Amino acid sequence: MSTYVLIHGAWHGAWCWEKVVAVLEREGHKAITLDLPGHGKDTTLSQEISLQSYVERVCQVLDAQSEKVFLVGHSMGGIVISQVAEYRSEKIQMLVYLCGILLRNGQTLLQVFQQDTESLLSPNIIINADQGVSIVREDALKDIFYADCIDTDITRAKSLLRPQPLAPWGTPINITEEKFGRIPRVYIECLADRAVSPSLQKQMYTALPCRQVISMDTSHSPFFCAPEKLVACLTTL
Repeated sequence: MSTYVLIHGAWHGAWCWEKVVAVLEREGHKAITLDLPGHGKDTTLSQEISLQSYVERVCQVLDAQSEKVFLVGHSMGGIVISQVAEYRSEKIQMLVYLCGILLRNGQTLLQVFQQDTESLLSPNIIINADQGVSIVREDALKDIFYADCIDTDITRAKSLLRPQPLAPWGTPINITEEKFGRIPRVYIECLADRAVSPSLQKQMYTALPCRQVISMDTSHSPFFCAPEKLVACLTTL
């Protein structure tokens, strides 16, 4: 039995992993999800949220585990698991980036995201500078995130998405070879992704090579459209 800690991406919450959790638990594994500050059911105010607050939340979960975990980061969750790895390298068996943002030391999510000219996200993000958050145009959500997902999952997701705090996107990550660098990492690329384009995914895992690259022929949300296949990928690492 292995323990998987699943970290959601921008706008999403722990709710997006429910199908994956069910499959992992059915196969005898332990699956842990959490809402990052300001996401899901968490009520932290946007002006109080930072990359560090995300990291601290995940570190609390890791500290409560008696064994090393597989730490999985979806999309924006990639920057979170990288920074967590710098602080809790001894608690992590493997880092898994699910179409995740995989940054090199000193980079920010915003820097990398702005290079992704193939993503449908950029023209469909609405920034509220006063509140320090962003949302995605509702009429674009299906095409960007859920193109191959069933309508019931899309409707539920739309009802649960929350504004994304901007501060974590502009914060450089601080990682070293001695800590982050010694943890094995795997990249799961999503070949029909319109949020984090396949070309950007390849660019990131080429610049910071991973032990293994696994390809899934899905949209940005395999936790909805292909949970069984995703769990098969995770449990064969």
